[in-house]
Amino acid sequence: MVRLFVFLAAAQLVLVVLALISCLAADRVRAMPRVLWVLVILLLPLLGPLAYFLWGRPLPTSGEGLVRRPRRPASPDDDPDFLRSMDTEQSRRDREILAQWEAELRAREPEPEPEPERPEPGPRGRDEVRDGDEKGPRPPASGV
Repeated sequence: MVRLFVFLAAAQLVLVVLALISCLAADRVRAMPRVLWVLVILLLPLLGPLAYFLWGRPLPTSGEGLVRRPRRPASPDDDPDFLRSMDTEQSRRDREILAQWEAELRAREPEPEPEPERPEPGPRGRDEVRDGDEKGPRPPASGV
């Protein structure tokens, strides 16, 4: 029996919350002013929300319930135009900061002196004497 009571109390709470949200979000309500509907919903725990859904909620006109109005983005990060403008603005700022850092770095550090060129070692042949190899070229292998 306690479980049934908890379930019904939760259902009643959900009904009250849904009725309040519906009443406060609606453009207009029927039968009574909005303030009275809110009071009825809050003061009559089960009957108030049911009465609002039956008599206070506005009826959709023909086709109004099926056609949705185009919605504007809820937050800036949902708006593609805003994101595009932020991307270009941020890129410009990043380029300016990078150019400024490069100029400061060039001003702080002197030009590096060029290193002298080192001769590159030639290719090593098969018969070439290697460093530390004093025996000379190896004789060809004999097939015994």
